[in-house]
Amino acid sequence: MNDSEDKRNNLFQSFSLYKINATAERDQLQTRYNNLTEEKGHIQAKLFVIEQHCQEGWRYFDYKFYFLSTEKKTWEESRQDCLERGADLVIINSREEQTFVFNLHLRAWIGLSDSVTEGTWKWVDGTPLTTGYWGKGQPDDRGQEDCAEIYYGQDDPVKTWNDDKCGTNHNWICEKVV
Repeated sequence: MNDSEDKRNNLFQSFSLYKINATAERDQLQTRYNNLTEEKGHIQAKLFVIEQHCQEGWRYFDYKFYFLSTEKKTWEESRQDCLERGADLVIINSREEQTFVFNLHLRAWIGLSDSVTEGTWKWVDGTPLTTGYWGKGQPDDRGQEDCAEIYYGQDDPVKTWNDDKCGTNHNWICEKVV
């Protein structure tokens, strides 16, 4: 082989490697483009759902929707209203969520009661209460108070729950995870 054939072979091999690398890079870019396009579609769908719910009176916080009633009902009637909306009474899982709900400025039913076993507070999904945000001296079970409300009239946003008679009419807050 002469010098010019070696150069030509080396050039051909370099070009072949370049072509292989360019093809692989193009395929990777196409895959990333496809993934981003799919992700964009999911985000647009979520935004549509958020916009629809917000137009219907729901509020959005931390991947959940909250509905604030404008009328007053008993705890059971309030829960039934939430269920008809595809939701349930709010379950408060964190200090941040408690503060958010407090800042809605309502005295309202939440999804907590001890109506099955006195003193054993459970959420509407059946989970036991682990962290509570009870007001001072609460729960006091004065006269069979078996349902919990958040009482906006308190000073400290993380000490606002009160137990009340389930038959009392209050506003309520529904929660829906989408």
